Amino acid sequence: MATIQEKLADSLQELQRFQQENNHTIIKSSELSRVHLVRLVDNGFLQEVMKGWYIASRPDSVSGDTTNWYTSFWQFISVYAQSRFENDWCLTAEQSLALHSGNRTVPVQAIIRSPKATNNVRSLLHNTSLLDIKTSIGSPIIKEAQYGLNLYSLAEALIECSPDFFRLDSISARTCLSLLPDASNILTILLEKGQTTKAGRLAGAFRNIGNAAIADEIINTMKSIGYVVREEDPFTDMTTIAYTRTSSPYVVRLKLMWNTMREVVLANFPKTTKVSIDIETYMRRLDEQYKLDAYHSLSIEGYKVTDDLIEKVRSGSWEPENNISDMEQKNAMAARGYWQAFQAVKESIVKVIEGGNAGEIVDDDHRAWYRELFSPSVVAGLLKPTDLAGYRTQQVYIRGSMHTPLNPDAVRDAMPVLFDLLKNEQEASVRAVLGHFFFVYIHPYMDGNGRIGRFLMNTQLISGGYDWTIIPVERRAAYMAALEKASVQSDITDFTLFIASLIPGESEQESVK
Repeated sequence: MATIQEKLADSLQELQRFQQENNHTIIKSSELSRVHLVRLVDNGFLQEVMKGWYIASRPDSVSGDTTNWYTSFWQFISVYAQSRFENDWCLTAEQSLALHSGNRTVPVQAIIRSPKATNNVRSLLHNTSLLDIKTSIGSPIIKEAQYGLNLYSLAEALIECSPDFFRLDSISARTCLSLLPDASNILTILLEKGQTTKAGRLAGAFRNIGNAAIADEIINTMKSIGYVVREEDPFTDMTTIAYTRTSSPYVVRLKLMWNTMREVVLANFPKTTKVSIDIETYMRRLDEQYKLDAYHSLSIEGYKVTDDLIEKVRSGSWEPENNISDMEQKNAMAARGYWQAFQAVKESIVKVIEGGNAGEIVDDDHRAWYRELFSPSVVAGLLKPTDLAGYRTQQVYIRGSMHTPLNPDAVRDAMPVLFDLLKNEQEASVRAVLGHFFFVYIHPYMDGNGRIGRFLMNTQLISGGYDWTIIPVERRAAYMAALEKASVQSDITDFTLFIASLIPGESEQESVK
């Protein structure tokens, strides 16, 4: 007679077979037998999203942890909609534009349009929901690559979105406007439908971002066949960057975010009088702070079935809890790596104090910080040598966050933009706050982004005459909440105030100058 472990292993094999055949982790109840379904749910390998629908989960997840759901959200929407409506559905114009612009933040409510819909709201996990609206869909439908979501085309979405979208999500709107090479696709739809009001709104939007050529083309073409078009700017403010057409939404999005957020930083960050810093005195003080900094920084730090897991379960050796000896070794390697990285950062700081461009120095040196941070783990066999190769090549998620970091290809577009912004920014406070935030927002590495982000922040602070600043683990919740608000709502206020609250007083700063 099969043991409990053997039965669970059989169920895991069925789950693995399904995942391999379908290349996703969203399960409809009819796709597994009830025996396997109940067994996997009871042992924490499946989590119910709504009646008849499940996602693969981690059996060791803490109750209330949102990570598994947020990392599965968009894939769930895609698989569910495809199962229910086949290909006769799409997201709204507004959600399509957010995705076209590179914003993959999990919304409180996803909205599906379909002529087969029933106008119902379905409650999902962690206070999210899904609304299906019985209505027409975009034509043509664009299949989004990462999750298989059905979207409006870029041109049609800009035409069909609510006028409020330009005001409520101006960064996404301006990013999408910059992606259009000319007026052709826009005009094809406007002329076919005779949409004069929308033509005027889009002309005003293009003129706002500095693209007068497309604005004039829309107005003149509509007028040439007898339409009366009144141009109207749907934005409530003027663009903060010079117009440049780009094929990457991330380039424009990051520039717009930086220019919008820098004004908030300047208004809320304490000023300091930059004076000469004695390198020897400062480095001695920094060495004295290392132990405290390492303690706090190290303290502040998805799922598929594998053959190894199945065999562990079958043999009865599977334990959800971490192996203590393995954890101790991992912690020891992390501590050694942090010390080595700290020494590399000190070398960068010397260059900064000597007057080098702080943005250029970080651009040149951050890869060395990363290598030093993780080389002990490679030597110990905890990581593969290829893990030191550079920026990540896989999608990564942040535990408990509604923000989805950029995909690997987008990382390679975004990082040069970040360093250009750092190099050209005159205010050290802006470089420090936004440099840290943008680094973790992009999340260029599989691990260590928070630690390197804090190193980056401090090199920029020092360039402006501020002292080394430690983020205490006791305030981790506020720190993470401020980063989340900045990532999801594009509101940097709380993060600016949080970092500002940690800056040592003037008398403390004078002691190292």
